[in-house]
Amino acid sequence: MCQMSVLVVENEKEELVMESVTRLEVQKGGVEVSTFFEEPKFVPGVQVQSIDFLGGKVFLGAVTETSAP
Repeated sequence: MCQMSVLVVENEKEELVMESVTRLEVQKGGVEVSTFFEEPKFVPGVQVQSIDFLGGKVFLGAVTETSAP
């Protein structure tokens, strides 16, 4: 089983959102993450920036006008 840590990157600083994430869903206006034993958490105004599969980390960054579809 693969569990990830989800972090928001802002101004070259990383802030932990949640550890042991078992599900990540991209939704309109942000990203929802959840684990087995915690309530889901919605992070507004972000998108998936990168995923480090070997390090077990998902990096979220702010949605900008140039990155929006």
